[in-house]
Amino acid sequence: MFATLRKWAEFVKLSHTVFALPFALAAMMVAARDTRGWPGWRVFGLVLLAMFGARTCAMAFNRIVDRKFDAANPRTATRHLPAGQISLPSAWALCLLSGAGLVGASWLLNPVCFQLSPVALFLICFYSLTKRFTNYTHVWLGLALALAPLGAWLAVKGQFGFAVTKAPFGTGPLGRFVAEQGWTGILPIVLAAAVVFWLIGFDIIYAIQDFEFDRSHGLHSLVVAWGPKNALSASLLAHLIMWVLLVLFGLLAGFRLAYYAGLVLILGCLFLEHFLARRRSLNWVNNSFFRLNAVISAVFLAVTVTEIVFPGFRLRE
Repeated sequence: MFATLRKWAEFVKLSHTVFALPFALAAMMVAARDTRGWPGWRVFGLVLLAMFGARTCAMAFNRIVDRKFDAANPRTATRHLPAGQISLPSAWALCLLSGAGLVGASWLLNPVCFQLSPVALFLICFYSLTKRFTNYTHVWLGLALALAPLGAWLAVKGQFGFAVTKAPFGTGPLGRFVAEQGWTGILPIVLAAAVVFWLIGFDIIYAIQDFEFDRSHGLHSLVVAWGPKNALSASLLAHLIMWVLLVLFGLLAGFRLAYYAGLVLILGCLFLEHFLARRRSLNWVNNSFFRLNAVISAVFLAVTVTEIVFPGFRLRE
């Protein structure tokens, strides 16, 4: 039984949930800030269910539509579908059931989440087809994962919150101004934009592994279009924009010491990632690359939780 569960978990790369989930949980806690970041067990459980359903559906669909390319690529030929470890009907069943799980969890959350769930399913699955016709497939992946914080916010609020609030949303002047103008709904949008640029940056690095294969098989990416060197420069720019957006998110939310200390660590991880990408062979991707990005998302969640649960934490004068 455990071997079967592990096989299916590896099929959809369940361990990679660590990328999007922390940003979704952070958005959920910021949205539930008036209750110290806790929206209740029901909402929390449904957010997890929706995240699991969405990601499993997207990954299963990706493996299904790319199975022929995976079989031809030496790097991916041992994946479950090309290797015959999982049947195509079973993969489709998992894809459809997990998609239904997302829709069901959204229906139990609120009407807005339910109405937008088909849009979410389209975006997260459509990404897998983009490499066939556009060089900006990385942008589509970023948009797909950016749905995580947006969906978590809507799960708690039921709307983005573009309405004047009586109490300041953040403790800083920028946060107060945003609340007074009725722009608190911009918070999840800024966070989602940060996720988009984060994904663009590290997906470009990941795509370098398949540069020769993609070019010879007519598949598109910025690495194929611009070459690895120029694509790495674009990746670094995307990560710097992501970091600036995280700074803006902290200012809007009125975060203080813990959050910005975390951002320093995140910036260090980003620079280390690009140093490794330029200085080492590509066999480090499945180890150091994923670990660094897992650290980035985990640190972001940790400092966000700290700021919300302990809002009085300040640097001593």
